[in-house]
Amino acid sequence: MSDTSHGVGGLSFDKSKRSLPAEAGVAIALVLIIVVFELLDLVLMNDSFLFNTRENVPGIFNQARLQIIILQVSIIGIIALGVTQVILTGGIDLSSGSVVGMTAMIAMSFAQAGQINGMDNTRAVFFDRGWVDLPVIIPVVIGLLCGTACGLINGLFIAYTKIPPFIATLGMMVSARGLAKWWTAGQPVSFPTPSYASIGAGMMPVIIFACLAILFHLILKYTVYGKHTYAIGSNEAAARMSGINVARHKVLVYTLAGLLGGIAAIVLSSKNLTAQAGMGVMYELDAIAMAVIGGISLSGGRGTILGTVLGALIFGVIISGFTFLRLDAYYQEMVKGAIIVGAVVLDQWRQRRSAARS
Repeated sequence: MSDTSHGVGGLSFDKSKRSLPAEAGVAIALVLIIVVFELLDLVLMNDSFLFNTRENVPGIFNQARLQIIILQVSIIGIIALGVTQVILTGGIDLSSGSVVGMTAMIAMSFAQAGQINGMDNTRAVFFDRGWVDLPVIIPVVIGLLCGTACGLINGLFIAYTKIPPFIATLGMMVSARGLAKWWTAGQPVSFPTPSYASIGAGMMPVIIFACLAILFHLILKYTVYGKHTYAIGSNEAAARMSGINVARHKVLVYTLAGLLGGIAAIVLSSKNLTAQAGMGVMYELDAIAMAVIGGISLSGGRGTILGTVLGALIFGVIISGFTFLRLDAYYQEMVKGAIIVGAVVLDQWRQRRSAARS
């Protein structure tokens, strides 16, 4: 017989029906994946995946590999924070990768140095106008405004014209990529000022990602914005009837997603010291995958920023593990696709199980 206790109003609570939060399952999956790669590396490579096996290097863990894992997911992780909030409202954003490419091109064009090794940088986009060696705040603000504007346009179309998010953000994806190519006729933009280059230097992308993750975790958990986001995703009609301005909130959510895309573009172009029109290709799908793997429901209304962070770590471990095993890139893409489908199947199973329990 199930162990029950009486709650408010005499309702009984069945302890056997308690379940771990989705984040706990994601964390367990992360540990299991690490264990699998450790075993594979020991058998196939005679080496350890995460632990240090070199006697002349101090420390238990392989710090270089750990840094690579978190570095390679930190920039897409920034995008995933915005995508998470969009999905929580029951929407989708397919434009974030193209917004990164467009924003990187525009921001970098205002961040170029006037001289390279003592010679004039004649390849600077605005060299003839003297718009080189500008204070770092200028390209940063321009980049943030570009990303925010794209998110705002997405939100306005979705909220007030009732266009499905898939179509609205697909249109932005194509338009932003076209603008990125048009901006410099397809030519890359390079040679930023030292102050701009310092934004993405070293472990700064990880620090920025961590700070933003903590910030939006607190916002979603403790503010009215977060409550409205979950309410709209759970039941939009009920949220509207309860007095929530659904249209205005959707505009805000997509605008924040665009802003985060702009931040990711600035960090990416600064880290790479260059910007190209092809930057950010497939980033939107990777960001969605991180969120879904982390337990964010594609139906909206369920999931957390913590889950997305764990999903990003799983993504990083898988990519790094396959690279360490010297698995070809196209095999990695196949496995990533299978993981995305598997995560969605798991999400649907969780929803059916939750409905059956209730």
